[in-house]
Amino acid sequence: MNIEQEINRRRTFAIISHPDAGKTTLTEKLLLFGGAIQVAGAVKSNKIKKTATSDFMEIERQRGISVATSVMGFEYKGKKINILDTPGHQDFAEDTFRTLTAADSVIVVIDVAKGVEAQTEKLVKVCRMRDIPIIIFINKLDREGKDAFDLLDEIEEKLQINVVPLSWPIGMGSSLKGVFNILDKQINLYNSDDKQRREEPLQIDKLDSGNLQKHIGSSAGELLDDLELVDTVYPDFNLVDYLSADISPVFFGSALYNFGVKELLDCFVDIAPRPQPVKTQQREIIPTENKFTGFVFKIHANMDPKHRDRIAFVRVCSGMFERNKNYFHVRAARNLKFSSPTAFMAEKKSIIEQAYPGDIIGIHDTGNFIIGDTLTEGENLKFLGIPSFSPEMFRYVENGDPMKSKQLAKGIDQLMDEGVAQLFINQFNGRKIIGTVGALQYEVIEYRLKHEYNATCRYKPVQLYKACWLRSNNAEQLADFKKRKYQFMAKDKHNRDVFLADSSYGLQIAQDKFPDIEFLFTSEFHP
Repeated sequence: MNIEQEINRRRTFAIISHPDAGKTTLTEKLLLFGGAIQVAGAVKSNKIKKTATSDFMEIERQRGISVATSVMGFEYKGKKINILDTPGHQDFAEDTFRTLTAADSVIVVIDVAKGVEAQTEKLVKVCRMRDIPIIIFINKLDREGKDAFDLLDEIEEKLQINVVPLSWPIGMGSSLKGVFNILDKQINLYNSDDKQRREEPLQIDKLDSGNLQKHIGSSAGELLDDLELVDTVYPDFNLVDYLSADISPVFFGSALYNFGVKELLDCFVDIAPRPQPVKTQQREIIPTENKFTGFVFKIHANMDPKHRDRIAFVRVCSGMFERNKNYFHVRAARNLKFSSPTAFMAEKKSIIEQAYPGDIIGIHDTGNFIIGDTLTEGENLKFLGIPSFSPEMFRYVENGDPMKSKQLAKGIDQLMDEGVAQLFINQFNGRKIIGTVGALQYEVIEYRLKHEYNATCRYKPVQLYKACWLRSNNAEQLADFKKRKYQFMAKDKHNRDVFLADSSYGLQIAQDKFPDIEFLFTSEFHP
């Protein structure tokens, strides 16, 4: 199979949602239909009965939430599917934003009872900015929820996207009879007794009440009325409009009961985009180019705590990646060879010989990589859109055990490289400050330091408003600013200057007094 055929086979997508919408459960069921797992884990009441395949970190098992992006690949109907299961919790949104740079399309999961929630709005906004095609899965149809038409109106209004329903619910909650597949004119009957169901759908030759009543009884008339309204209100599905992110197909189902999931997957492999061109500062990378290019969008330490390994997640953008071949690390300006690149099935890894555009590979990292690094066959490229955001919360971090200072330093160093939080060294007093976008991250850092590095830390409050990276062509003004604001100056992990503003007023005054200095709230640039 040549590279063009391999590219056409691949579908790389992220699953995003607000917490508790059922994103991880949907991922499980997609894996189940793909034959990648035999029994799915069930998530109930925030306690994981059988641990979900994609939630592999110990803290995720305890809390029942995803706090890190998981990567899973499987084959389905001749296609190679790569799923990026992202954290839903807003405190880990930064990980999700970066993961979207590695995805060609997105499935958004929405709870039928709660509708569009705040975190979903934020994430879809990022997708729209990047023109990423979106499919919507309205989940938990086995529970009472909002009227389907009201829900679609809410999605269009809040997410600013045009929807096209490709399936339609027949009832809901206690009255749920099934789902009608609009594209294929089929009915999937609902059976609450079997969570691993794989029943064949019923083909409906004629859409008339007599024919439908045999299968769904008194719900037939309501379904026909709904379908007539759908036909009137919503446009027909158009592949070009979907791929250009102008419309979003909508499916209804219940991931917990495997219901409506197969229809979603079957449609997805047919319509979802193959690996797309990726922009760099220098030029656009086309997947079919002969030479390999790829970028690091995530780093994860201790995926296997027994081996203390650290993995850099690389999205292949063009050409073919080959094991044991020299590749150019652009930022470090040196060649590296990778003897054991891996493919993922959550925490399970297998060594691969080659990978193609759209694939996500894991590279064992001894500290060579930071998020945003580029690998090529010699060309100097810098991929766009992989930022670190200015933190919104700050705490001093101190050693909780003087006998474990080395372990603490190593743990903080590695966890900061993952991008879940940022480390600043105050130039005035030398104290370490950890900045995050959410309070839960402090809990995760403390937990992982203890369980993965055998180190303990204490947090102390520090009153800060924003961390701003500085950039200026006026060296004299920049030096004057750093001298005047010495007690508010810090260095980040890459030795870049950071101004730690203590208030919005203080930041505004600094911006007014030093007009030749740029105060940057993302650090999308390399040292």
